[in-house]
Formats: sequence, C-alpha cells, structure tokens
Amino acid sequence: MKKISRREMVTGAAVAAVSTLAGETQAQETPKSEKLTEGDLLAADRLIGRETTEAERAQLLTGMAGFQQSLKAVRTSALIGSLPPAFHFNPVIAGVKLPTGKSETKLAKSKMPEFSGDVKSLAFASVATLTKLLVTKKVTSVQLTEMYLERLKTYGPRLLCVVSLLEDTAREQAAAADKEIAAGKWRGPLHGIPYGLKDLLFVKGTRTTFGAPPYKNQVLAEREATVATRLREAGAVLCAKLSMGELAMGDVWFGGITRNPWDVTRGSSGSSAGSASAVAAGLVGFAIGTETYGSIVSPSRECGATGLRPTFGRVSRHGAMALSWTMDKIGPICRSVEDCALVFSVIHGPDGFDDSVLDNIPFIWKPDSKLSNLRVGFDEAGFERANGAQKEVLTVLRTLGVTPKPVKLPKMDPAYGAIPGLTIHAEGAAAFSELAASGGLRELVQQGNSSWPNTFREGALIPAADYLQAQRIRRRLQQEMVAALTDFDVYVTPAGSAPSITYTNLTGQPTLLTRCGKSERGLPISIEFTGNLFREDAILRLAFAYEQATQWHTQWPDMEKLPQEPPPLKR
Repeated sequence: MKKISRREMVTGAAVAAVSTLAGETQAQETPKSEKLTEGDLLAADRLIGRETTEAERAQLLTGMAGFQQSLKAVRTSALIGSLPPAFHFNPVIAGVKLPTGKSETKLAKSKMPEFSGDVKSLAFASVATLTKLLVTKKVTSVQLTEMYLERLKTYGPRLLCVVSLLEDTAREQAAAADKEIAAGKWRGPLHGIPYGLKDLLFVKGTRTTFGAPPYKNQVLAEREATVATRLREAGAVLCAKLSMGELAMGDVWFGGITRNPWDVTRGSSGSSAGSASAVAAGLVGFAIGTETYGSIVSPSRECGATGLRPTFGRVSRHGAMALSWTMDKIGPICRSVEDCALVFSVIHGPDGFDDSVLDNIPFIWKPDSKLSNLRVGFDEAGFERANGAQKEVLTVLRTLGVTPKPVKLPKMDPAYGAIPGLTIHAEGAAAFSELAASGGLRELVQQGNSSWPNTFREGALIPAADYLQAQRIRRRLQQEMVAALTDFDVYVTPAGSAPSITYTNLTGQPTLLTRCGKSERGLPISIEFTGNLFREDAILRLAFAYEQATQWHTQWPDMEKLPQEPPPLKR
C-alpha cells in the first residue's frame, strides 16, 4: 500500500467533503495540474474512520471535479454573511406541556431597605433593593452609576474583567432615568439600574471584541443585540462591556485571565468570565452572560453569583456572536434569585429576528405563589457525589414544606457524551469560517490542543452525515428527558453536576445556580435548580424560597483585601 503523506490526508479530507470550512490548511485551491488520486480518497477514509473498496474509490473519483467546485462555491460565497442556518433547534417535542396565560412580574413583598445615605454601601445590594430606593427617591441613578463606575475603574483592572468602560453612555442614560423617575414615568424594576454586558453582544457605536485579538477593534455602528435594546428600553444603565474567554471559551482573553474576586489566584472560569466576576465583586447591579455548554453555570459557580440559563428559544440571540446556533443561550447573572427573575422578565420573548424564539409562551413571576404547587425532585445520582452543604439544601427544602422525590436521569450513553463536542465544533467551524480562511485563527491567544484553532479544524473534518446522526441521537435524549421528568416541574442537583449539565444544554432546559455554602478555603459552594422546558417560573420560585431561608446570598468577598495587581494564577 502506498504510504500516505500528511498533505495527502488533508487534501483527501477536503475531497471527501468532510469540511465545511475554508480552513487555513485547506484555503488554497488545488492546482489544476494536480489530479486527485485514489490515495487521496483512501487518506480521507482513514481520517474519518470509513472503509471503501478500491473499485468504490475509483468510481468516486469520476465525479470529484464537479463536487469540489460545488464545495468551493458554498465556502467562498458572499451570500453567507452573518446568517444562521436555514433550520433551528426546537426543544419542544411530543409530550412537552407549555405554560399558558399572560406574562406577569411582581416584586417580592419586603420591608423598605435601610439606607444610611452612603451610596458606597449599596455596591452589593440586589436589584430589588436598588429599585425600591430609586422609586422612593432615596438614591438616584446618577449616584449609583458614579459609584459603580468608580468601582469598575478601581477593581476592574485587578480582576481583568472589564473590556470597555462606557462612562459617557452610562452617565447619559442615568441622567435620563432620573429625569423620568422624577416625572413619575417608571419603566419597571430595571429603570436606573447600572449593569454590564458580556462582550459578545453588539451595542451601537461600541466595541464588541469577542475577547479575541482579531476583533479587538470591532465596531459595528448600526448593529445592536435585542437584549441590549430591551434593557435600554427598560431604563437600565449600561456601564461596561465585560470580559469573556476568547470566542466563548474559558476565562482567557486578550487582556489576560479574568479573576475570581473570592480568590484572585484563581480564574473566574468562563466563558461569561467578566459578567460573573463583576457581579460577585459588586462592580455592577447585574450582568448578562451567555451559555453554550456551561458558560453561565461554570463562572456563576466559581464566583458565587446567581446565574439563570433560560430555556433554549426563550431569549433572542439577535446581535450576539454565534458559536453554536443550536446550543447558544443568553441569560442574567445576578446577586439574588429575584434579580434573575426581574432581568429575565425584560429580555425574554420573540423579536422577529431570531426564529428559534417561540411566541406566546408567558413568564409568570409570582414570588408569593404556593410552593406546594410545585412537583420537586432531586438528581439521585448527582447527590451521591454531593458535599455536605449541598445535601443540606434538601433538608432546608423539607422545612419549607417541600418533599423532593428522587429523579432518575437517562443513563449516560457514549453517544450522548459525544454530541456536544461534535455539535459545537462543527457549528463553530462554520460560524468562524471567514476567520479561519483569513488566517485569523493564528492570532488567538489560546493555541493549545483543545483550543479553538485546533477544534475548529477538527470540526471542519466532521462529515455532514455524522453531524446529522448526532442530532438524531440528540432527539432521542430529548424524548428520554421528557419521560424522566413527566412527574416533576423542577429538580435539584449539585451545581454543574454530570450528566445534568450535558443533558440540559442539549435539550435546552432551563437551570439556575445559587449559593448554598462555603468551602474550608472560603470559596462559594452552589446548588442548581433545573426545570422542565419553559418553566423558569418553577426553578426561580423554588430557588427563591431556599435563598430566603438562608443567608448565603448576603455574603460577598472583601474587596478591600484585593491586591493592586493580579497575582500569579494557580491552575
């Protein structure tokens, strides 16, 4: 058998149409004088683990020239732009019951918060607390905004969590909010509240860097994310674009490694690294993050924030960087459960741009609704690996009159574990095909074996047929999850527990993290509440009841002890 060179393997892979990406190693057109050979096809077969006979390869060669031209026409087409595929993932399958009624949001009943008059004391206050102080005119949006801007300037460089500080924008929006509130025009609970955006959401006239050097100076004057527009219309005050792992991986970006305010020798995890770090450090009232496969859950757990990853199809991704069209989700990162409900109430719902967002599905937030109406479970296998603080959550829930019953999630199959990687790598390779073709992948900070440059090249080698097979298996998982949760509205599991995090990111189910304890090293310990599709109300209500029965959400890191410069990282 002829020895196959690396060049032949790469060329063969392209010939076999296993690439949808004009990657750096595949961007050049094969010279006309270089005819394809059976060896090229044999190399492609070996690369993707397929077997063909010599006669079959000879037959395949007869149509390769035209096939290659078709592939090139698609890869180099100017028609693609920033368009998503002509299909979208639908989390709703047979057997799924959707909420009905009209959307409704209420603030929880509570005493008027005490306020000494020192605005600095409000750095870690909840959105609900700040709202009451703003409405009663005990504090102004300008005062809050100046306080948070000062903290962003003071602590942002120490945590490496701020990409762009938007002082002029923030002051202008805060002054407008105060003027409206004084005139009796109240836009809702986010009116006048300073916040930050993960830096993959476009805002008109501001940089949107994706945390990556090739996009460091990217400004699209007319493009804006629906989430940013809705928050502005709700009266929220945008103070900063916050760091993210480059192209939504980890906590490493071109500015360094975003730090955990509880222990700055640790990274904040990612990819919503800056959003979780800034919220936990009291640098903004709330933040927006995104998740494809753990990017809200992981940094919220690491930094002790309360993060809500909504149902896939709840929040429009229009104007957001796309990594995986069938898995990307947008949600709030806050300091309390109620805050997540208040932010979510503003950003959810269709916008006419993102076809994956379903219409006429209400979100009803009634913080005083009866817990007895909820059917609660707990991830039986997950709690076998839980620590003492996490197990104590079930005890607290029982004191609240809730009786969690064991939930048996579908048995992990190797194919289920393979689907996230195949999906994200293939869709990411397509989403960043232009970056790869231009050689821009070489400019990324992270160049390891598991970093985007290499995984996008891997994704370009996934046969289209196998990608579709993975999505068929994904549908089987959807069916099994519907069956497993037929008798439940919400289940509890240790934060980030496997296989729940894998399953729910594939099926699109909502989840929320909040704190339940502190480790011996003083680091946060979190618990997770996961619901049936579009049951954000259920997970929020149960988590809110738990939160109010404990005090973990009132404890935050001592920022006065933060070193002036980020110390060496402990990995």
